[in-house]
Amino acid sequence: FPLLTKHRRNLSTSSSSDKVETSKGKIQAIHKKITRPHRIILVRHGQSLGNVDDSTYVNTPDWRVTLTNLGKEQASEAGQKLQRLIGDDERAFFYYSPYERTRQTKDRILEHFSPSNVISAREEPRISEQQFGNFQNVEEVWEAKGVRHKFGRFYYRFPSGESGLDVYSRVSSFISTLVRDCTQYRNAGYDLDKVNVVIVTHGLSLRLFLMRWFQFSVEEFEVSENPGNAQLVVMTKKCVGGHRWYELDNDDRSSLNLPKSCGIPKNVHLH
Repeated sequence: FPLLTKHRRNLSTSSSSDKVETSKGKIQAIHKKITRPHRIILVRHGQSLGNVDDSTYVNTPDWRVTLTNLGKEQASEAGQKLQRLIGDDERAFFYYSPYERTRQTKDRILEHFSPSNVISAREEPRISEQQFGNFQNVEEVWEAKGVRHKFGRFYYRFPSGESGLDVYSRVSSFISTLVRDCTQYRNAGYDLDKVNVVIVTHGLSLRLFLMRWFQFSVEEFEVSENPGNAQLVVMTKKCVGGHRWYELDNDDRSSLNLPKSCGIPKNVHLH
């Protein structure tokens, strides 16, 4: 009986060890499947005519507002910075808002990239600007923005337009597509450790993307600030053990007035 008991114990120990090894194998397989790109880089469009003259929106649809000459220069400088950051040994795929100012910004950026370093460039309506209405009356928009300041940017809805929550919802939907696209590129044979995602968008949409990704609170969003025109906001992948997550560049986090604790997701397993 003692021998039988010992044998049973050995079987139990062996079984537990096998389970641990199996679990480790499963975890490693899962982490292989959830590979993410080296960086996610968000870019606000360059200075637009609407940024310098509110009356632009009276006769020009918001989505057709173009860059100023300064905005074109800013976009070109952003392209140079982006190319230096990514380098010649890595590749990128781009998403951009359909608005004319973001399209122009994207075009200026791509002038600094070799076609062989660009996997794709895709128009994505869900990262468009917040909708303020159609042709805009300047006085009415300023009045509405004054009310929004008191009410809160996240929940205030513009008459005939969107609330920040509406933009948050569509940006959240876009993130699911981004993750799925990453999986497809990985399955196609791309080494995502050498791939960067570049998102050319608008100030509010950019901040709401960060809010969703890093799980910011509404209160933290309310005190955040827009990046400058054509500013790069860089999220870099970190890998420690079996964990993968993204951290926001410290300077970017500071310029957007986000607390230090918001640079890392509250649950590193999520991304």
